[in-house]
Amino acid sequence: MESGSRGEEALAYSNAATKRARLQSMLSALLDDPILADVPKKPTVTDVETLINLELGSAMKLTVVKMDNTHFDIAVLNSSTVKDLKMAVERKTNEIEQGQMGHRHISWRHVWANNCLCHHNEKLLDDTCLLSNYGLRNNSKVHFFPFVTSKLSQKHSRRRKHRFFHGLSKRS
Repeated sequence: MESGSRGEEALAYSNAATKRARLQSMLSALLDDPILADVPKKPTVTDVETLINLELGSAMKLTVVKMDNTHFDIAVLNSSTVKDLKMAVERKTNEIEQGQMGHRHISWRHVWANNCLCHHNEKLLDDTCLLSNYGLRNNSKVHFFPFVTSKLSQKHSRRRKHRFFHGLSKRS
């Protein structure tokens, strides 16, 4: 009986592995289709829902311009907030970095502490504010802008140059 159950387990595992491999090959063939070029390589349900809403007109496509003047496109719902936009930027940037360089960690806390997003010279500082309140529409451009949050007021202030060994020169 033991040898029979082991054979059945091996056959079931073989069938599951075959199904998984067939599903992966179909998924990769679908994602290589030029019509689906904007779908991420490992899409989540929210990614697919956002792309469907983009086609239906209830989402917008934004171009994010980085400081080195390279850019990428993201899709967010029309009812999205600045926080949602930041999260979409994080996901897309992580996806791009993973594809180009493999595993790489980006400290988003540091990024958002030293930079903000800007649209038509208006800084998107309030995370709870709707994107439409800033005038963002379909095909709008958003730029990264160097800015630092002051610790006292928790608001962004002009970036200051830091001394290189600031904390090391303390006298005893």
